[in-house]
Amino acid sequence: MTRRRQAAWPAMASAPASAAPRWRRWAARHIAVLLLAAALPAVAADAGPPAAMTLRQALHAALTGNPELRNFAWDFKAQDALAAQAARRPNPQLNAQAEDFAGTGASRGFTGSEFSLSISQALELGDKRRRRVELASEQRRLIEADRAIRQLDVVAEVARCFIRVAADQERSALAERAVALATATRDEVQKRVDAARSPLAEASRAGIQLARARLDQQQVARQLAGDRQRLAALWGDAAPAFGEVAAALYRLPAVDDYARLREKLARNPDLSRFVSAARLREAELRLAIAQGVPNLTVEAGLRRNQDSDSQGLLFALQLPLTVNDRNRGNIDAARTERERLDADQAALALRLSTELFALHQQLAQARAEVEGLEREILPRAHEALDQARYAWQRGRYGYLEWVDVQRELLVVERQHIDAAEQYHLQLAEIERLTGEALAEALPEPLPPSAATGTPPP
Repeated sequence: MTRRRQAAWPAMASAPASAAPRWRRWAARHIAVLLLAAALPAVAADAGPPAAMTLRQALHAALTGNPELRNFAWDFKAQDALAAQAARRPNPQLNAQAEDFAGTGASRGFTGSEFSLSISQALELGDKRRRRVELASEQRRLIEADRAIRQLDVVAEVARCFIRVAADQERSALAERAVALATATRDEVQKRVDAARSPLAEASRAGIQLARARLDQQQVARQLAGDRQRLAALWGDAAPAFGEVAAALYRLPAVDDYARLREKLARNPDLSRFVSAARLREAELRLAIAQGVPNLTVEAGLRRNQDSDSQGLLFALQLPLTVNDRNRGNIDAARTERERLDADQAALALRLSTELFALHQQLAQARAEVEGLEREILPRAHEALDQARYAWQRGRYGYLEWVDVQRELLVVERQHIDAAEQYHLQLAEIERLTGEALAEALPEPLPPSAATGTPPP
């Protein structure tokens, strides 16, 4: 970048004085400097690693770029077209009629024929047009409810994938530490073997342990790459363009008790959708009732009699006789669907309440596991590792005892990661059920100033 800046200056300085007035040369020189200064940060940004992504940034990217959410625009466009169609009135009808022509006797040719030309118009009774418009409006509201549900599903899926990526990063760091520990052990064992203080078999076992640690590291790296790919796909990217995700996996947000969470369950979007569905069913019922009212057809026109060379006006009314109610089945079906909706809503509310209770219990168990690991098990496992290393280096422990303590520590640390991951996953599911925003489902890391107790700048 420095060479690029230095190369630009001679090109501007070598311009002849007669090429332009002084103020133009001054403006061109300063504009070039400003453009070059603006380009340099962009080049530096491209050269550096991608910035860490927070959950809020991931949610914003998904809500603005998710392909499934963007496809709802087509549903709204189609429904608007159906609403416009529902508001259409019946078209008038042109009627032409000829009688008593091309016969025999007085009806031979067109001598005694009659011709009539009229226009008829069907008049919709029972507010059919208004009911159709109401039904189309309720169908659009149902699409809006479906979009809200899908938005929350996308948000929940982003939170799940984000949590898995954060846990994969911790597992990757743990796998790297395991490789470093296995490498150091292999080197120390090799020194003891070279000094004839340990059998050659221990060097082979240490090499096997290192190879297994590297295989585990490769497996964790592939899992991390797959989860990153799934996270990027939620906002339409074919490949992840972000760096690491920034998350404090071991910070466990507080959760309300089950009774308060159950009160929030009423905001569940799946339950809220029943409100829109109920209005839709009621609109369908009103339309079915309106369609049972027959339409009135009005006809007016002109009739000519060839025999008497006379003309007259024609007027007619047509109203079907409702001897049999041919729409009774549709009315009963619409009323049944409306009543069934209440039963479905009650069944869903019971199922969600049961699921919420199970998730709350699992969340409490995950918290207890994380806190127990951090308070007792992990410190003791690290202490045991130090003691075992000290004993092995002085010949009090054999290789198998030393490696067994290492393996136990790695298992405990992996369990710690799994428990923290499960806590945040269960929390994301609870917040999905209660319909709350998931921006705080995984806390962002504290700034260094907050960790030391000093206020941020």
